Amino acid sequence: MTTEVRFTVRQNESLVLEAIKVNHNWYLILKRLLDITICILILPFILVLMAVIAIAVRIDSPGSPIFVQERIGKDGRRFRMYKFRTMRHDYDPQLDRAFMQAFVVGQNVINDQNHNGAYFKPTKNEHVTRLGRVLRKTSLDETPQIINILKGEMSLIGPRPNLPWEVEKYQDWHYERLTVLPGITGLAQVRGRSCITFDHIVRFDIEYIHNLSIKSDLQILWKTVATVLNGSGAG
Repeated sequence: MTTEVRFTVRQNESLVLEAIKVNHNWYLILKRLLDITICILILPFILVLMAVIAIAVRIDSPGSPIFVQERIGKDGRRFRMYKFRTMRHDYDPQLDRAFMQAFVVGQNVINDQNHNGAYFKPTKNEHVTRLGRVLRKTSLDETPQIINILKGEMSLIGPRPNLPWEVEKYQDWHYERLTVLPGITGLAQVRGRSCITFDHIVRFDIEYIHNLSIKSDLQILWKTVATVLNGSGAG
């Protein structure tokens, strides 16, 4: 191969990489605009809904209606994620630590809700409040994360954020899911929600990352609404 040909090939490769970078930057801008636009449009309704849920949580069980927990976001940055409390106020999330670490490393984990190992939620029924079961079934416990989205810590669509001690158990290939903003919902949630292994979740997350597009985001958003309304995979 002559020097001129090599130079031309390298120049073409550089142009392709630059085009990919520009397209990715435009995607990130459009995705952020989509997040903000949707959040602003639904904000009046969401605020009323959140107020009603917060009052209902307080009536249903003692304690703060909002549950705040540290999670790992894009590029390993830590942030405080908000949810409605679905468990008893005296429940210690550390009790789930061994279960979830075993789940991440691929050990067969079983809980009291389903003894065939096909349902991966650690919390036992007696720890979840009456209202909490409804909130989990409908995913309404996630609505306070609109605050995380507006703060730029999360997106509507992306891999679900893990706890620091879950990330400690990551295999090397798992870390690719931390290259994008975490989301309220993602490809793994519409494909399987609570009924798949962690490795399958990560594979879906990586598939999403390798095929980033606004069209894909809108499709996942639409499928999430359908999945929640059907109540499939929730709990």
